[in-house]
Amino acid sequence: MLVGGGVRADGLVVETDLGAARGVRERGILAWRGIPYAAPPVGPRRFLAPMPAEGWGDVRDASAFGPVAPQNRHGQFIGAASHLPRSEDCLSLNVITPDGAAGRPSGGGLPVMVFVHGGAYSVGSSREYPRQGERLVRRHGVIYVSLNYRLGALGWLDFRAYAGPRHPFDVNLGLRDQVAALEWVRRNIAAFGGDPDRVTLFGESAGANSVTTLMAVPSTEGLFARAIAQSSPANAVYLPEMAAKWAGEYVAILSRLVDDDDLESEGAEDAAAMLRAADPSVLARATTELTVRTPDENPGTISLAPVIDGDFLPVRPLDAFRDGTAHRIPLVIGTNDREGSLFEGRIDILPTTKPRIRAIFANTRKKSRKAIKRQYPDLPERRPAADFGGDFTFWFPSIKAGERHSRYAPTWFYRFDAAPRTARLLGLDATHGLELFALFEKFDTPVGTALTLLGGRRMFRSAGRRMQAHWAAFAASGAPLESWPRYDERMRRTLVFDAADRVEADPRREKRLAWQEFVPHV
Repeated sequence: MLVGGGVRADGLVVETDLGAARGVRERGILAWRGIPYAAPPVGPRRFLAPMPAEGWGDVRDASAFGPVAPQNRHGQFIGAASHLPRSEDCLSLNVITPDGAAGRPSGGGLPVMVFVHGGAYSVGSSREYPRQGERLVRRHGVIYVSLNYRLGALGWLDFRAYAGPRHPFDVNLGLRDQVAALEWVRRNIAAFGGDPDRVTLFGESAGANSVTTLMAVPSTEGLFARAIAQSSPANAVYLPEMAAKWAGEYVAILSRLVDDDDLESEGAEDAAAMLRAADPSVLARATTELTVRTPDENPGTISLAPVIDGDFLPVRPLDAFRDGTAHRIPLVIGTNDREGSLFEGRIDILPTTKPRIRAIFANTRKKSRKAIKRQYPDLPERRPAADFGGDFTFWFPSIKAGERHSRYAPTWFYRFDAAPRTARLLGLDATHGLELFALFEKFDTPVGTALTLLGGRRMFRSAGRRMQAHWAAFAASGAPLESWPRYDERMRRTLVFDAADRVEADPRREKRLAWQEFVPHV
């Protein structure tokens, strides 16, 4: 029997606009997994904007995650485990609710938190940590939604230069996937007990870049009411000219990998046919080759990124924040203490080597260089170079996004300093992505266990739970807990998560001023 909102009496079967889906009950929560939010982007739909999914007749089994997007396991970044199914038919999402949430009376919906995973737009999925979000749901009574979106060349390169009547290409496909997921949430989340008017979009790294970018996408107005951006490379959004250059390089790489000696890279129709016919695994290999060379050929850039296409994404997001044309919704934004210390070895993508740093300096005003060098003594030695690269990529763009948005809408800024002993001993400190282990309490993973093996778990867990409490309060009301003051350009009060949290006014002021002179165009 179905009760209010199209919910089976046992709470496990929910009626969506596409059909009924049966979830699973697990330790005080209900979970629905692998629900399609758009049609499979396969065959003639490859490289095109997402289309509406087709409905189904019988009750759909929603107990298992959907396939992950095609990606390399052993590429530049560590991709999804080899045993996990990969498919271009990857546009699915997952919903976790407190037991009994579905079928709540109208107007009594729970706050909804939609998480966008990171992974440099080349790896990752909504099932990286299968239990992610569950503690937020159990402890704070929110509804947690996670999603897959297209990665690599299939989602983040701009092949419009090769378009023709037989082979059309759209742009910003990964972003468009995320918008389609948000539209699904808007239409369906009430049936799961959620409030469609209290949707918080949050993400980390590339996922946070999606958040800050989607705030500047006109078509997302009304799809989310607040936003949280954790370590956003907010300036990693590029003009069509740069995107076309990367697309051309990619086509040349792919031609070699498929052994198409006859292909002329300037032959648009042949290139388009090759892109449409290539196996997804080969596309992923070509993506890795492109992303490995980009940091040296174009220091300070990321070749898989949103494109300012003048339509879907009309302007650079940081300009939208400056001009007040970004969605004027409450925003929590921040970074970790030492973002750049993680990016060594195979994931060395930041401007941290001497040639890369020299290239960054060449594009700046000469009189500002001494001031920035004073902030990073011994540059380009390992530690200052890591901090320079992390601040260039994550910290300063986030500062600019936060200060500009604070002129128009409530904004809160944070820095995450809490780091267990192992991270300190390894010289990582509170590096990029570390806060996810605390926020989602991922201590039962191999990395989570190793991070706290030598001590500090209690402190780290406590910091994560305080972050959870702020995130959940923000999702519920549009403001974090009262202990966290709003950010503005005069005081710049910032919450620092540490063994004991504290509020600092304009932390690292001299460094901020030096960066402002060094890269005023940001």
